[in-house]
Amino acid sequence: MFNKHDHSGFHSRITGVDQKTLVYGEHTLMTEFRLKKDHQVPRHSHPCEQTGYMIAGEMILTIGSTPHRCLPGDSWCIPMNMEHQAEIIKDSIAIEIFSPVREDYLPVRKEGR
Repeated sequence: MFNKHDHSGFHSRITGVDQKTLVYGEHTLMTEFRLKKDHQVPRHSHPCEQTGYMIAGEMILTIGSTPHRCLPGDSWCIPMNMEHQAEIIKDSIAIEIFSPVREDYLPVRKEGR
């Protein structure tokens, strides 16, 4: 799968957090997150390993009970079923890869495609 960069296709599941699935394969799925200052990603877990890279901004990412101040160039790996949350300090952009594929992040296919 190959995907050309464009600014369309983002949607929001959480207020202040826009996301777009970029590409996916049999075992991994890559998503871009645009996170707005003063918003939060609530504490949650899922049966996917989550590996991320901070492109821009600043946030506090709490993995388990340990908070991490994330700045551009920082990266992380959250084990499967580990609770985590994020507090967005500045408008931010992060890329995250999920394995196995998060079925709920797969793009909705339009009829005839």
